Amino acid sequence: MLGLARPPPKNASGETELSAFVDPPNCFPALGFKMPASVPSSLTNWWCNPAKEYAFLGFSYEVTACQSPAQLKKEFLDIRNKFKSRYVRLYGFCDRKGFYNDIVDAAWASGLGVHALIWFGFDGDDLWIGRRDTLLAALHANPKAKYVTRVLQFGSEPLFDNVLPHAELADQVRLAKANLSSLQIPVTVSELAFGYQERGGAQDVLDATDSINIHMLPFFSQKASTAKNAWPLVQTDLQWFIDHGKGKKMYFDENGWPSVTSEGVQPNSPNAVANVANEQDYYTLLDQHCKDLKAVVGGGVGWFAHIYSDNQEPGYGIYNSAGKLKFPFSPVTSC
Repeated sequence: MLGLARPPPKNASGETELSAFVDPPNCFPALGFKMPASVPSSLTNWWCNPAKEYAFLGFSYEVTACQSPAQLKKEFLDIRNKFKSRYVRLYGFCDRKGFYNDIVDAAWASGLGVHALIWFGFDGDDLWIGRRDTLLAALHANPKAKYVTRVLQFGSEPLFDNVLPHAELADQVRLAKANLSSLQIPVTVSELAFGYQERGGAQDVLDATDSINIHMLPFFSQKASTAKNAWPLVQTDLQWFIDHGKGKKMYFDENGWPSVTSEGVQPNSPNAVANVANEQDYYTLLDQHCKDLKAVVGGGVGWFAHIYSDNQEPGYGIYNSAGKLKFPFSPVTSC
């Protein structure tokens, strides 16, 4: 039984109440919202009320290819217009100078909000420090950035990958929140339930975050079989966050089921099935449980499809490597 809905609390600093937000459609990035001709003078009445945002939100979108401004705008418009997305969640990294400004321009042009990401990677290096500083500087310098950046994430899976001790990661979240307080950009960590659990729960990290951005990848469960049977696996991880998240807004940001296995995508259950039908069935499953996700504390769970294209990550794309839809995809945005 998932937790019942109640109004989300103030953020971890106690500064922002839901009264600061607006209900759809007269807010960014609600479906039907019309972008203004120029940058507003303040964030007052700009963002949609997070308690009204649930169901399908958009796509994870890998940027390791350092897409051109033209490609970003084309694909962000596709994400918005074809699939009725409200957000795009960045994945991977591009260290090209000025790249986040290209993201901001594409998001503004398409009417998408952005879940930005400080990428740690898997090599144990300290390149994330420069990426952090570059992104924070861009958020302050670009006048449009605070109007399209919904949240800043530390990730991907820094706890599971043991990038930093959890106390240091919590400190990084708090420092970033202080840095971005004048821009009113929240900060979170993009992580698996198991990443927290294997660090004793890492409650200090959960307490530091403004929202809870969850990796929901039931294919890797030791109990996995088919996507149609995955709801109990989703419930188990989600319930853990409900029990420990203190009512904060939740998102499934790295969220999906692969159509093929690859070197980095191998099941932990002999019964787990990876094919296109199961990839489609997983998103159908989330649609079927829309009302269950809507009822979760914090204003309901909003979810992303991981990932936009197989060119970005093999097997997880909604588009295949030839740019064709792998299956019909029109998830519900409300229920």
